[in-house]
Amino acid sequence: MTKEEMKEHIAQHLPGAVFDETGEWLNVQVEADAWRSFAQWLRNEVLQMDYLFCLTCIDWPPAAAAKTQTAAGGGALTMVYHFTSTTFRQPLVVKVKLDRNNPEIETVSAIWRTAEFHEREVYDLFGVRFLHHPDLRRLVLTDDFEGHPLRKDFEDPVNMIRL
Repeated sequence: MTKEEMKEHIAQHLPGAVFDETGEWLNVQVEADAWRSFAQWLRNEVLQMDYLFCLTCIDWPPAAAAKTQTAAGGGALTMVYHFTSTTFRQPLVVKVKLDRNNPEIETVSAIWRTAEFHEREVYDLFGVRFLHHPDLRRLVLTDDFEGHPLRKDFEDPVNMIRL
């Protein structure tokens, strides 16, 4: 399956999807409210994206957020999912913008089991809440740790870190 064929299938299923083909892999931007059903479709339908090999979050600084027309007033949080199909051997990157003040998105841990720990890491370090996650708790930091160290606005007075 080619990138063009993938793009056609995605556009038919999700007409509001925005594509970015500037890189080697096809990138698609999806709205947060459409994410869960789109993820299920990716896994089980035509594209057969059965391998989630990376899941992370990006905290864009305000200047970069403005360039990508994201939320004003500070940077923007974007979830980034990297998939491939072991059948078609074609990678796909899905990006979902989140509300910085209330970052939450549906979990995909029931669709791709590997997402469970990746989501816990993002929850711990960025503060993104994964709705309906089976065990959403800190993975790296202690329970009493305050803040989210991978966010651009995080300040650590002990180590004087400012991103």
